[in-house]
Parts: sequence; C-alpha cells; structure tokens
Amino acid sequence: MVIAKAWALKKHFDGFPKTSDFDLKEIELPNLKDGELLLESVFLSVDPYMRVIESKNPAFTVGAFVVAGRGWRTHFISDGKDLQLLPSNWPESLPRSLALGTVGMPGLTAYFGLLEVCKMKPGETVLVNAAAGAVGSVVGQLAKIGGCKVVGCAGSDDKVAYLKKIGFDEAFNYKTVKSLDEALRKASPDGYDCFFDNVGGEFASVAINQMKKYGRIAICGAISQYNDSVPQKGPYVQLPMIFKELQMEGFIVSRWNNRREEGLQALLKWVVEGKVKCHEQVTEGFENMPTAFIGMLKGENLGKAVVKV
Repeated sequence: MVIAKAWALKKHFDGFPKTSDFDLKEIELPNLKDGELLLESVFLSVDPYMRVIESKNPAFTVGAFVVAGRGWRTHFISDGKDLQLLPSNWPESLPRSLALGTVGMPGLTAYFGLLEVCKMKPGETVLVNAAAGAVGSVVGQLAKIGGCKVVGCAGSDDKVAYLKKIGFDEAFNYKTVKSLDEALRKASPDGYDCFFDNVGGEFASVAINQMKKYGRIAICGAISQYNDSVPQKGPYVQLPMIFKELQMEGFIVSRWNNRREEGLQALLKWVVEGKVKCHEQVTEGFENMPTAFIGMLKGENLGKAVVKV
C-alpha cells in the first residue's frame, strides 16, 4: 500500500488566498489493477509533473516521465488516459521540469496565442504585460524570433533587467512609472499592433488606447482581478474598439490540443538552440505548495514557479 499526501482546498478563497485555506491530507491508495500505473510527483505546478514507479499498463514503462493534471499530490493511480509523455527527443541535459513551463502549457499558450490569436507579423510591435512570468517571458522571446519589436512590463526592477537580458527591446516597471500611459507611449510612440494581455484591469484599459488601427488583442489572463472580493469598475472599451477597428479575443490553450505536438517540438527546438531562455522559480518541499502558490499570485516568481517534491 502507498500512502499519498494531497493538498485539498479547506474553503474557497475570500479575497486573497491564505495558507489556512488549504488542508494537507493522507490517502491510502489501493493495489494496482491491470492497465493501471502508479505515479510519483517530481515537480508540481498547476499541472502535476510525475514519473511512473509501478505499471501494469504496457503503454508506460517504469521510470517514464509524464505530465498530468491531477492536483497537488505526491502519488496517484491512473489508467493512462490522462497522461502525456514528454517528447521522445527530449535531451537528457534539459531539465524535465520545463515540461511544466517553457516546453509545456505556458509555452504553448504563448505559441498559439501569438500565432493564432494575435497573428503577429514581422516588423510589428508587440506589447505583453506580466512579461517576466511563465507565459509572458516566452511571448516576448517568440515575438523576437518572429521579427517583431517587443515591449514588456513587470513589477520589479530585477524583472525589468531580466526582460532586457532575454531580448525585449523595451521594458519598464509598472509599479514605479509616474504614468502608465506615458510609459507605454514612450516605449512605442507609434503604438502597438499586438497586445498579449495576462493582467486585465487598469493596465488593459490604458493599453487599449495605445493600439494601432486594426490591432489584435489576445486575452490570456486577468491576474489583477482574480482575488478581488468586489468587482473592479473601469473605463469602457467600446469606443477605441470601434474607431480603431480592433480585434479582441479571449482564449484557452486547450483549443489547440490537436496541435500540441507541433507546438512542443517548436518550443523544444528553440530552447535547445538557445533562442528561447528559461528561468524557473523552484520551491523545495511538497509541504510548501500553498506558500509557493500564494507567492506566484503576488508576483514573487521570475519565470515559471514550480515545487520540487
């Protein structure tokens, strides 16, 4: 018998999450049946990253690394249908934890959001907020590979320095600028063709007025609003949308699950070639899952936040 540890939500968040909102439980797992396999977590995120430690499923060998969406837990049993093997050409020298970040769901979000929603073209100017995060940092680098000028914003001077290091043309700390409108205008006086929005709220309301005619806006997230107990009120976007003839589209990356392999292979190639740089914020210890989660929501991470079990 295997005893699995699992984090459960004790109560729904009231405003910003607290560690007391989570409860650590122990679960006794049954013996494997034919066709099942037992997995052990190695790295955890919003997507658990696991390896097979026992298998009665011929499609998965013991020691294989897989990605699964089964919550914050140290072990679980699967019939294999919800598991995704890492690409077969994954280099031994490359950290497998990147399957949770740049060569995983966040990287795919950047890839399809830019190509299919923003439809970026060489020579255009791309704006991305939360640019030092797991998605935003990849967005900026893929836009540079695509021949675009890239402007990013982040919440600390260290993050701004990191954005410059990985190739952003312009970057600024939105917490210290006197005027967000002026900072955006200074970074790109001619405006923006594409806006990859991870934040929503006030930033999006200001940025939309800086869009060029026929600009495209990809709505990926709204982290500025996730923990509000009272809905934000802000300017309405209809007038700039109409007069600039803008396109705004929300998306979830699962829309392109049928092209997952295409995206992963492209991202893996660019990482191996050094064209896309990766940074991970690694927290040690399964017991620190809630702390790492709350820190991510506060913007304490640079790149992808993961927990090493």
